[in-house]
Amino acid sequence: MLDADFFRRWMTATAASVDREADRLTALDSPIGDADHGSNLQRGFRAVRAELEKEAPDTPGGVLTLAGRHLISTVGGASGPLYGTLLRRTGKALGDDAEVSEEQFTQALRAGVDGVMKLGGASAGDKTMIDALVPAVEALGDGFAAARSAAEEGAEATTPLQARKGRASYLGERSKGHQDPGATSSALLIAALVAAAEGAEG
Repeated sequence: MLDADFFRRWMTATAASVDREADRLTALDSPIGDADHGSNLQRGFRAVRAELEKEAPDTPGGVLTLAGRHLISTVGGASGPLYGTLLRRTGKALGDDAEVSEEQFTQALRAGVDGVMKLGGASAGDKTMIDALVPAVEALGDGFAAARSAAEEGAEATTPLQARKGRASYLGERSKGHQDPGATSSALLIAALVAAAEGAEG
């Protein structure tokens, strides 16, 4: 069973990972976006980490709802609403239980991903964060490590795609050959589940 402390570790491990990878995320964003994906997410997850240190919700749903709310309020561009929606919808789907099963979490995360797809209008293959999140959810039943691998493979598979959504879509054919930064940061989020399960925070 997964408790509030697990989800706090997940958010803290994500913040640490984004800190480490911020320059790479921005470098990926530079040729096909606004060159601010890394710095925006870094600011957002630092705010989430600081807030969780001040206020520790006692339910999994509470942790993710708080995290989502702060991402929406602190992250610029499209990333804030998309990541915020992902975590808030997931948190809402988990409800008020003090502990949740991995199966409940999988179903809740699927609801979160559905929320992102509805908000952004993106589907798998559009060269967005969805290309990492959908395979991750599908693999989550086999464990966090399987979900991490699926998300990383999904992110890497965006490289040859032509973007059909988001800022990169304006480039048309020129968006090919670049790994999507949103899919890459989503893979970091999923990878942090493994760290949280191992009790690590960064």
